[in-house]
Amino acid sequence: METFHNIVDGKAVAAADGRTLDIVDPSTGEVYATSPLSGPDDVDAAFRSARTAYRGDWGATTPSDRMNALLAIADAVQEHAEELVEIEHRDTGKPKGLTMSEEIGPMVDQFRFFAGAARHLQGTAAAQYMAGHESYVRREPLGVVGAVTPWNYPMMMATWKIGPALAAGNALVIKPSDTTPASTVRMGELFAEILPPGVLNVVCGDRSTGAALAAHPIPAMVAITGSTAAGRAVATATAQNVARAHLELGGNAPVVVFDDADIAAAAEAIAIAGFFNAGQDCTAASRVLASRAIADELAAALAEQAQAVRFSRDEEPDSDDLYIPPINNADQLAKVSGLVDRLPSHARLLTGGSAADGAGYFYTPTVVAGVKQDDEIAKNEIFGPIITLQTFADEAEALELANDTPYGLSSSVFTTDHSRAIRMSRALEFGCVWINTHIPLVAEMPHGGFKESGYGKDLSNYSLEDYTRVKHVMSAVSDA
Repeated sequence: METFHNIVDGKAVAAADGRTLDIVDPSTGEVYATSPLSGPDDVDAAFRSARTAYRGDWGATTPSDRMNALLAIADAVQEHAEELVEIEHRDTGKPKGLTMSEEIGPMVDQFRFFAGAARHLQGTAAAQYMAGHESYVRREPLGVVGAVTPWNYPMMMATWKIGPALAAGNALVIKPSDTTPASTVRMGELFAEILPPGVLNVVCGDRSTGAALAAHPIPAMVAITGSTAAGRAVATATAQNVARAHLELGGNAPVVVFDDADIAAAAEAIAIAGFFNAGQDCTAASRVLASRAIADELAAALAEQAQAVRFSRDEEPDSDDLYIPPINNADQLAKVSGLVDRLPSHARLLTGGSAADGAGYFYTPTVVAGVKQDDEIAKNEIFGPIITLQTFADEAEALELANDTPYGLSSSVFTTDHSRAIRMSRALEFGCVWINTHIPLVAEMPHGGFKESGYGKDLSNYSLEDYTRVKHVMSAVSDA
């Protein structure tokens, strides 16, 4: 039995009142660790530590100082890659090989990107906009930032918050998910050897801990990656303190496949983007809109792809097959199962559709055809290894169906008609539109949604700007 702890002021500490949470290995369904169940006093201590650190040496650092710290953090992630992968595997059930290639590599790259970005914040040039007065703009850190991260990508989502926050010069208090605190705690330990005490604090706990973090008066902004409901709660709480909210929330990405698309290539790309990480991704390709002319062919190709997916408990070294982890927790498994169990009679289950035999929270990769726009499984974010198929008659109907959702995070279009792809990319109401691919992200480009998928951007210089405030400085200049 392992014991995790908070990281406050650079030191490992338990919750003030000694309360703990059980941490379950989703591959077995068994408790393997305990984690602090932090309360308001723990959150307050972390924020006070962060404020002291910001007002001390950290707030006076130069961009090059912060760059060097982030480069050292990137090196630490790379040096401890195998250890972090092992921790993430135990905490989430993710396959080790894919975690090493698809998460550790991008995390190192993202920390290095923000290291470079720290030295490239830009503002309006100094000039005399009023006679006898010189003006210039300063981009300053917000000061202290709070962050709440989810269970689907514990290490990666922590990186997306830590990178821009530190690059901009803020101090940070981060709360990982109650079910997956392990890798964030370990990263906090490693980074505490690089950063001044209090610059990065990790506070573990449940929803009540997150609520205390969001409502605390010290942070100038609270950033969350989570569900739309969680984002609303954060926005409501921060509004009481007139603090900012940075919301990267749920999604229900439409994948529009036209009749001129390469069906085999589209099916392979959609299957990877729909089943990777067991579909537990806010950008997952879970809602396919197919031209009627190729819908049956695409459905059959997707079902074939689904049947080739293997579970992480069956992982074989050096295999190129797609392996997926279990669903993160029992409640989410029940939610995913319920969506399939309640399918309407017009929907056709082509493959999958049940929890896998054996231990853990594994769910078989599933393809459902014949879905209609108002069906529960089409309207809601699934967050499981399920791909649904709807049909459309023409481009106008495809666009109408795609945009008819409260979510606006990501979308994709598969077509060989360049003009059609550009028309669709202009009209789709989503923060990201992929063309003939789905799910790749790069550090230089922004990630964030519209509508109920939230506001604010992760990754890119746009994210760095979100973690800063703009100050106008004007000086009266007398003639010599």
